[in-house]
Amino acid sequence: MLYGRNDEQARLTSLVDGARDHRRSGALVLRGEAGIGKSALLAEAAAGAARVLRATGVEAESGIAFAGLNQLLWPFRDRVDGLPRAQSAALGSALGSAPGSAPGDTSAGQGRFATGLAVLTLLADLAEDGPVLCVVDDAHWVDTATVDALLFAARRLAAEGVVMLFAARDDGFAGTGLPELRLDRLCRADAERLLAARDLAPLVRERVLREAAGNPLALQELATAGERPPETTPLPVADRVLGSFQAQIARLPEKARLMLLIAAAEGRGYMASLLAAAGTFGVGLADLEGAERARLVAVTGRSITFRHPLIRAAAYQGATAARRVAVHRALAESADDVDCRARHRASAALAPDEDVAADLQEAAERARVRAGHGPAASLYRQAADLTPDGATRAARLAAAASLTLQAGRLDEAEDLAVLAGKLGAADRAGLARVHAAVEYERGDPRTAARMMVDRAAGPERAAMLRTGAVYGWTSGELPAVLRASELLPDDRTVRGLALLADGDPARGLPLLAEQVTAARDGAGDRLRGAQLALITGADAAALELSAAEVAHCRRHGLLGELPTILQVRAQTLIAAGRHADAEATVAEAIALARDTGRPHRESHLAAFLARVAAIEGDESRLRELTASAPPGLADGALALLDLGLGRYDDATRRLEELAHGPDRHGDVVSAADQVEAAVRSGEAPLAHAAFTRFRSWAEASKQPWAQAVALRCEALLADREEPYLQALRLHEQSSRPFERARTELLYGEYLRRARRRSDARVPLRSAASIFERLRATPWLDRARAELRATGESGSSAPTAPDLLDRLTPQELQVVRLAASGTSSREIAAQLFLSPRTVEYHLYKAYPKLGISSRKELSHLTLEPASP
Repeated sequence: MLYGRNDEQARLTSLVDGARDHRRSGALVLRGEAGIGKSALLAEAAAGAARVLRATGVEAESGIAFAGLNQLLWPFRDRVDGLPRAQSAALGSALGSAPGSAPGDTSAGQGRFATGLAVLTLLADLAEDGPVLCVVDDAHWVDTATVDALLFAARRLAAEGVVMLFAARDDGFAGTGLPELRLDRLCRADAERLLAARDLAPLVRERVLREAAGNPLALQELATAGERPPETTPLPVADRVLGSFQAQIARLPEKARLMLLIAAAEGRGYMASLLAAAGTFGVGLADLEGAERARLVAVTGRSITFRHPLIRAAAYQGATAARRVAVHRALAESADDVDCRARHRASAALAPDEDVAADLQEAAERARVRAGHGPAASLYRQAADLTPDGATRAARLAAAASLTLQAGRLDEAEDLAVLAGKLGAADRAGLARVHAAVEYERGDPRTAARMMVDRAAGPERAAMLRTGAVYGWTSGELPAVLRASELLPDDRTVRGLALLADGDPARGLPLLAEQVTAARDGAGDRLRGAQLALITGADAAALELSAAEVAHCRRHGLLGELPTILQVRAQTLIAAGRHADAEATVAEAIALARDTGRPHRESHLAAFLARVAAIEGDESRLRELTASAPPGLADGALALLDLGLGRYDDATRRLEELAHGPDRHGDVVSAADQVEAAVRSGEAPLAHAAFTRFRSWAEASKQPWAQAVALRCEALLADREEPYLQALRLHEQSSRPFERARTELLYGEYLRRARRRSDARVPLRSAASIFERLRATPWLDRARAELRATGESGSSAPTAPDLLDRLTPQELQVVRLAASGTSSREIAAQLFLSPRTVEYHLYKAYPKLGISSRKELSHLTLEPASP
C-alpha cells in the first residue's frame, strides 16, 4: 500500500483508464530522488493494466546501444517483420532479430530516428489487441539510443491506446518534452502511517522519522535496521539508505557478497556471463540464496535483478577497489561480445592504457554505424580518458566533440572541443567547425560565419567555406560570403551568393539558376537546389525540389535534415498563398527540430510565419513571432504590416533601414514594398532608388512574378496604365496571388482616379476575392473601400469559406495525403505518426469537412483555388 500518493495515483490511473476506455494515449515522466517511490508508483500503475512492457535502466548498460529497447520489446520481436520495410529493418537490427545482425546493429535502418518510428508503429499494432502500458524505470540510466527511440514515439502518441511512463532522478533524462510529475517527500502523518505496522520503540521510531525525512524507502530500510545507533553526522537520505543496504550485505557470507559484486559489475543481469565470471572465483548461483531471502535480488529464469538500484550501488561500492578490478577482468575474459569486453576492460583499467583505449575507439566506430552519434561520442570520450599519448587523446576528444555535435548536444560538444584544443588537437579546422556550428545555433550567427570561413583548412576546407558562405548569407555577414568566394573561386554557388551580396544580380543570379537547373535534372544536390530556388525566386522549382526532398527524407527516415527543407518549403508555400499548408509545415519542422536536439530553432522557424501575420493584419501575433527573429526577417514583415494598415511613414522608415542594413540581400520583395510606401509618403527619391534595385534583380531573375511586380512599381511611379496591363498579363504566368491582388488593387485605384469607375470594378473585385481568401484583412478593407468609391453598392458577396481552414495543421497534412489515395499506414510512415493516430485525425476532420468517409474526400477541392 502506498501512503501520501493519492493525487499521483489518481493521475496515473487516469492515464491507464483513458487508454483502456477511450483508446487515449499519453506519456508522463515521474521525477524525484532515490527512494522517493517512483518505482512503487510504476508498479501500482502496472497492476491495473492488462498488457505491460517493462524496462529498467542499468548504469553499466548506459553505453550499450539499444540495451533498454531489448528489455522492453524482446518478447515481441516476432511482430517486427509486419512493420513497413524500413521500420522493420531498423527495429529488427536494434533487437538483433534481423538476419545477420547483432543486438544494437542498425546498419539496415534508414536514419537516426527510423527506430523510433518503428517503436511507435509496433506499440500501436500491439494496442490493436488492447491497451498497452510501457514502464521504464531508472530512465536516467537508459542508453541514449533507446531514449531517442522511446521519446520519439512518446511525443507522437495520440489515439493508439498506449501509455508510456518513465521514472527518473532529477540529474538525468532531461529535455524530454513530456509532461512531468515531481514526487515530494511524505509529510509527517503519512510517514507515521507507513511505520505503523513496525514494532519500533518510541525513540527508535522518532529517530527513523527524523533521519528518513519523509523518503519512503529510507523509512522502510532504516526501520528494518532500527537497532543501529544514531548517526553522529547527518547524511543525505540516499547515503543513509545506501549505508543501510551495505550493512545488510555485510552480514551475508563472503561468497554471497562476491556474487552480488559480480552481478552489480556485470550490470545487465545476464546469468550466462555472470556465472562464467563467477566460476573463476569458485562461486556460483547457490551462493545467492542468502541475498534472495533478504530480498536484495530476484533470480528469474536466465536473469538476476536488484530490488532497488541503491542495492546494486551498495554491493559495488562496498567492495574494495582490488576486488572490483578483479571482477571486471573476469567479466571481460568471459564476455562473448566485443563491446561488452571493451567496457569491462575499461572498468578494470587503473591507469591510461592504449590497448584498452583502442578497443573503445573500435567500439565507438561500431556504435556510430549501428546506433548513431550519441553512443559513439560517449565511447570516444571514454577512450580519450584512457589514452596515454596527449596527441592521440586530443584527436579522440575532437572526434567525440564532432559526434556529440551531430547528436544535438551542443553545449557538451563545445566543452569537448575546448578540451581537445587545450591538449593541442591536430585537427584545428575540425574543432573550429564544431565551435562555429555551436555559435551559429546558440550564439551569434555572424560570428559563426566568420569563424567557419577564417579557419577553413585541411580535408574539410571546401565544405567549411561553403557552410561559412551559407552562414554569412543567412545571418547578413556579407564579408564572410565574399571572403569564401575569394578562397573558393571555382564554386559557382558560393560565387553566385557573393555576387548577389555585392549587389550584382545580373551575374550572380544566373550562376545560382544553373545549380537549380542541375538539381532539377538530378545532377545536383536537391536541398541546396531548393534553397537556391528560394533565393532566386524560382517558385515552381522550389516547390518541386522541396517536395522531392521532403519525400526522400520521409521515405528514409532522415529526420535531422527535414526541418531545413521544411523551412524552405514553408517559405515557398507562403509565397504561393497556401498559408494553411505553410502553418502545417512549420509546425512539423518545429516538432522535428525538438526531436533532433535543436529546440532553439523553434523561434526562428516560427518567425517565417510572420509574413502571414503581416498579410492578415494580425499585429499582436506578428510581434510575438518576431520577438526573437533575425532583424531582417522581422523588419520586412513589420513593414508589410505597416503598409497594409496605411502607416506609410513607418513602413518607409523600416524599409530604408533594411535597404542599407546587413540583411538587405535576403528580402528582395521588400524593395518593391518600399516603392509603394515611399510613393505614398511623398519620398520620390527613395521610391526611385528602391525601384532601380528591384528592377535589376527582377530582370536578372527572369521570373514572371518578379517582372510583374517591377512593372507594377513602374506604373505606380509613372502613374501610367500600360505597365499595369503588362504586369497583369505576367501575373497570369506566376503563382503569387498576393502580389497579383496588390497589382489589381493599385490598378483599380488608378482607374477610379481616372473616373473609369466601371473599368475599375473588375480588377478591384478580383483583388478583393483573393484578399478574402488569403484573409488579408487590411488589404481587403482597402479593396472594398475602393469598390464603394466606384459606386459598388455594399461590399462584395463573401466567398465561400475554405473548408481546409477548419482543420488543424496535422489534420490538413493527413487529409491531403488521404485524398490522394495514400493508405493510413503509408501516411503514418510519411508523417512519423502511428496508423491509429492517422485514423484519429481523419475521424476529427470528416465533420469539419462535411463528409463521413475517406471515399468522399475525392469529391472535395483540396488544392488552393486559382486566383
